[in-house]
Amino acid sequence: MENNEKVVTTDDEQKTKHRGIKAMPFVIGNETFEKLGTLGTSTNLLVYLTTVFNMKSIAATTLVNVFQGSTNLATLIGAFLSDTYFGRYWTLGLASISSFLGMLIITLTAAVHKLHPPHCGTPETGVCIGPTAGQMSFLACGFGLLVIGAGGIRPCNLAFGADQFNPKTESGRRGISSFFNWYYFTFTFAMMVSLTIIVYVQSDVSWSLGLAIPAFLMFLSCALFFMGSKIYVKVKPEGSPLKDVAQVIVAAMKKRRLELPDQPCLSLFNHIPPNSINSKLPHTDQFRFFSKGAILTREDEINSDGSAGNPWRLCSMQKVEEVKCVIRVIPIWAAGIIYYVALVQQSTFVVFQALQSDRRLGSTSFKIPAASYTVFNMLSLTIWIAFYDQVLVPLLRRFTRKEGGITLLQKMGAGMVLAVITMILSALVEDRRRTLALTKATVGTDARRGAISSMSGMWLVPQLTLIGVSEGLTIIGQVEFFYKQFPENMRSIAGAFLFCGMAASNYLSSFLVSIVHQITGGEKTGNWLPEDLNKGRLDYFYYLVAALGMVNLLYFLACAKWYKYKGSDDGSTLELSQEKIQPQKPLV
Repeated sequence: MENNEKVVTTDDEQKTKHRGIKAMPFVIGNETFEKLGTLGTSTNLLVYLTTVFNMKSIAATTLVNVFQGSTNLATLIGAFLSDTYFGRYWTLGLASISSFLGMLIITLTAAVHKLHPPHCGTPETGVCIGPTAGQMSFLACGFGLLVIGAGGIRPCNLAFGADQFNPKTESGRRGISSFFNWYYFTFTFAMMVSLTIIVYVQSDVSWSLGLAIPAFLMFLSCALFFMGSKIYVKVKPEGSPLKDVAQVIVAAMKKRRLELPDQPCLSLFNHIPPNSINSKLPHTDQFRFFSKGAILTREDEINSDGSAGNPWRLCSMQKVEEVKCVIRVIPIWAAGIIYYVALVQQSTFVVFQALQSDRRLGSTSFKIPAASYTVFNMLSLTIWIAFYDQVLVPLLRRFTRKEGGITLLQKMGAGMVLAVITMILSALVEDRRRTLALTKATVGTDARRGAISSMSGMWLVPQLTLIGVSEGLTIIGQVEFFYKQFPENMRSIAGAFLFCGMAASNYLSSFLVSIVHQITGGEKTGNWLPEDLNKGRLDYFYYLVAALGMVNLLYFLACAKWYKYKGSDDGSTLELSQEKIQPQKPLV
């Protein structure tokens, strides 16, 4: 369909055959099975570590936080290697194999008795015996391979799918939009299946079978990916844009003693390559130090094409402004780190809350798996996105006359407010659960944790619903914000930037849990985070996270007021639409 449209192309583009729809069964199939495998393995890890590996709740939470943080942090390395050396095809292929091997190893830890400790309370042991060093080392190998896999898959999968369409044709642009919709659908579908069917098999049927299913699905993902190799568009790596950032910093340092001219926009060196895909940016007054890298002196040499002879000594004003775009984003990105801490609690401690709540479904004897409650997070996120896009944005647009209804920073700030409210609500629900467990008749006892409160686990749904709406505002706002505010040639890095913030949040959450556990352990009031939540004060910990979120919200508001959107040269903070910032040539 795309080949029938006439467009102006270069010689290199004529050699590229965009198969578009023909490649989609392999790409979408790979995406679907990969997400089913990855989410099916990671969603229930907390329960697996505490029940099969007999780990303490705090140790298991810390390990999961470190694992999730490492998978997110690895995306920056994966994006760099993809852009600089391997390209997206080989990065995705090798990362998919690594993920499959990691899932296979974790499956073996459940299937082979010698690779995990004996179950608690068996006649042979009578007590809970923790894992040996060898068992933990084998498990760590599986985690390590999963980290490598996530580092390559997450920053490349969206871009690789978009590579299969020609963005210069109308059908190609429609295909890219359709692919993004299918990508989100597969993510939601995988989450629903993982949080219900796979979690149920793991918790109530067999851990060996429940972990083998995701591993097999990941094998199918690898097979589908390589089956389409002959028809894929494989974009060659062009070098890392991080080199440009380093050149601007070095050039500015070398000319740090020079004074900027009175009219920088007219006097600074500003050669723009004709094949640049980046938007042309005006000079801004923020971070004036870096503008010194564009001061042209007698010692600087200029090539015949107008470019700098030594880019480590002289950089164009355009390149300097691109670096400023990245630097301006960093304070906004940092605000997201504290915000993510609230999200982490709704996927870790909420599972422990569910384990000590009445999980029976109505009057039946069926118990909802503890990890499955987070499906309400995904449900609220899905419903909210549709409502926001189809109803709320058109309504807001009438009043604000902004294309998106509100600016991206306003959208992110609204989500942060909801995150604070979520943590306060979580604390109130936990106080209620604990009070019923201590003062009213319980519905049973968990051998590892203690009494099971008579409070229905469905009381956890409101906080999970609220945090889902918060994600729909802040995280989706951040994805769009990074995509629009980063230079066009750094969008792989922009994708990894979001995951790096999540990584920092996982590490911070792990540190916060450890510190609170140590400090409150010796207090008269008792440990806030013991194995038995009825003996602790998890609600106090939630209030602490809420207080941190409030301080972070004030910091974010200050950063948002200071921020200048990409392409704003008059010092204003108005959000510009992407159509107003024209690239030097069509993106390919």
